[in-house]
Parts: sequence; structure tokens; C-alpha cells
Amino acid sequence: MGLLDNLKAKLSPAKDKVSDLALQHGDKIQHGLDKAAQAVDKKTKGKYSDKIHTGTGKAKDAMDRLAHKSDGGTGGSTAPPSSPPPAS
Repeated sequence: MGLLDNLKAKLSPAKDKVSDLALQHGDKIQHGLDKAAQAVDKKTKGKYSDKIHTGTGKAKDAMDRLAHKSDGGTGGSTAPPSSPPPAS
């Protein structure tokens, strides 16, 4: 067994636990992402709104893929896309 295989075997339980937590607390995580995006957008006075929106969307997609890993592994989300954070 190679080093990489050994590492994957040891990290597999942690990945499963993170996936379970993302599934249980997905709404709280997404609310936190929106709140952080709004705070950063306010601090930058809207200068980087498009980049903040893109980053927030990618983070939410990654969290959805992680949370829905056991639903068939398609990586797609069944929830409609969320609205962008309001601009200040």
C-alpha cells in the first residue's frame, strides 16, 4: 500500500463526518456564507461585489456537493440557486 492510499484510508472517516455535518447544518452554513459576503461587500463599499458573489456561489456549490455526496454522487443540487447577497 502506497503512501497516498494510506493517507486516503485514514482521511476517509473524517470526510464522511464532514459530509454528515454539512448535510445536517447546510442552512446554517449557507446563512453564514451570506452574512460574511454581506460584511465583506459592505467593507469594500461594493467595489468587489461581482467577485464576492462568484466566490460565495462557488462555496455554496462545493458545500452542496459535499452534503449530497451520498445521494447518488451526481454532484448536482436539487435546491434552486440562492439569490445573490444584497448590494449595499
